[in-house]
Amino acid sequence: MTIKKEIEKLVTSVVNKEYPLFHGREKEGTVIVIEQPKEISHGDYATNVALVLSKKVGKNPMEIAQKIAGNIKNKMFEKIEVAPPGFINFYLAKEIFIENVKEVLKKKNEYGKNSPSPRLRRAKKVIIEYTDPNILKEFHIGHLMSNAIGESLSRIFEFNEAKIKRFCYQSDVGLSIAKAIFGKIKKPDLSWQQAYVLGTKMYEEGENAKKEVADLNKKIFERSDNEINKIYDEGKKWSLEYFGKIYEKLGTKFDYFIFESQVANEGKKIVEKNSGKVFEKGDNGAIIFKGENVGLHTRVFINSEGLPTYEAKELALAEVKYKKYKYANSVVVTANEQTEYFKVVIAAMKQVFPGLAEKIVHIGHGMMRLPEGKMSSRTGKVVTAEFLIDEVEKKIQEKIGQRNVPAADLEKIAVGALKYSILKQSIGSDIIYDFEKSISFEGDSGPYLQYSFARANSVLQKAKAEKIKASLKNPASVSQLEKMMVYFPEVVAKAGKEYEPHIIVLYLTELAREFNNYYANNKIVDKADEFSPYKVALAEAFSTIMKNGLWLLGISAPEKM
Repeated sequence: MTIKKEIEKLVTSVVNKEYPLFHGREKEGTVIVIEQPKEISHGDYATNVALVLSKKVGKNPMEIAQKIAGNIKNKMFEKIEVAPPGFINFYLAKEIFIENVKEVLKKKNEYGKNSPSPRLRRAKKVIIEYTDPNILKEFHIGHLMSNAIGESLSRIFEFNEAKIKRFCYQSDVGLSIAKAIFGKIKKPDLSWQQAYVLGTKMYEEGENAKKEVADLNKKIFERSDNEINKIYDEGKKWSLEYFGKIYEKLGTKFDYFIFESQVANEGKKIVEKNSGKVFEKGDNGAIIFKGENVGLHTRVFINSEGLPTYEAKELALAEVKYKKYKYANSVVVTANEQTEYFKVVIAAMKQVFPGLAEKIVHIGHGMMRLPEGKMSSRTGKVVTAEFLIDEVEKKIQEKIGQRNVPAADLEKIAVGALKYSILKQSIGSDIIYDFEKSISFEGDSGPYLQYSFARANSVLQKAKAEKIKASLKNPASVSQLEKMMVYFPEVVAKAGKEYEPHIIVLYLTELAREFNNYYANNKIVDKADEFSPYKVALAEAFSTIMKNGLWLLGISAPEKM
């Protein structure tokens, strides 16, 4: 149980005893909120429960706050204060912080793990689907966004004791594939991305090309032409090898890869089986879901060519996922632009597979753009993940100059800079990527966190060389560094509950600043200082939390920088 939960339990017990009519407040929503005050002077934790109660029982909030505070007797507090207009501020005893540091050193990479978030259905199985690139197209910064968010959420859920399986659903059939192959047939020497751009241009500008692409799409789906199958198979093989190299760079290992072609036929059968009940005939023989009936919009599930669309395949995908891994939740991470699409698909699924539909959680993320503007794979204006990683790597090399940093670590720093930039704000927000800010070693960046970890590691190596062992002999007082460390498990729990990695990013950035401030004002390794072993213990605890936090973000922690 976290310290926050312990305080909540104590406050709840007093409230229920002193104000029995308020018992059962859970039915009205959460009322007792324990939080970290914004001002250090207001204690380590605070609650506004007296203000909430005053409206319910008709009494002065200061009087209620005094009564609650006076009835909480526990050695974990140095003091409890009441502040106008009715806040209760809790100041933890020094021993609590020392014990927490001891717990960090004991648990190491397990520190910060929590009991399951209620939203994750009490440690049941969770599937998370993310990245989802299309074959025959390049892995662009949109995929990088989805991957960074999906991988971080996967790790956060794992730290909250959910049982995770990572899924990647890749498009390997459909009109975009047909356009790429059409372009490749016309000009075999083109790269697959160039072939897609050519095929798209020809499709949009000529009726004959449009018909050829439609015919090609059907042949690809049916695998009815050996020559086309050969081109397609070679392209798919290239794509999967290419994606695999990028996943390795990004530190992602998927448990399952599912392709559209694997769910297409089943999706078509599901729609046809429910035609006339859930789905209906639209124009040109297409089968549609009339979304307007549920306050949404109409979408096609089988097109006029008799082929299943993304929507139909999505129905089958939910079923296939469940057969592979009987999930309590299926989390799907995509760009915001697919939010309305998912609303319609889930609405249709509620009528076809109601049990599965209620398990789906769609997470829509914003777009990442360079200052030059929005990219488009259709027109060929694509910023690939590889290009961006290489560019960031070059700028980091320029910044650190002659410092001897291994190439592998340079790549880790570059990937860390990008992931931090993606994860540092709420998932739904758009990002304009700033090269210079992202590679700063002085705060609000991935390299800053990595450098702070490396600095702590350097301190520990020096202490080892001088044979100073970490010890928790009580100091005269504790610093803000020890106090910040207490919050890590709660931050992880909150990030899991709210599906927001940026909560961890903000915490780690503040923790790193606190450590660097401590480092600047204290000589940590000093044989002449009787408290040096304690200071070394703090450095070790900090490095443990920072390493765990970076892992949760999918960011590597180089030992030297």
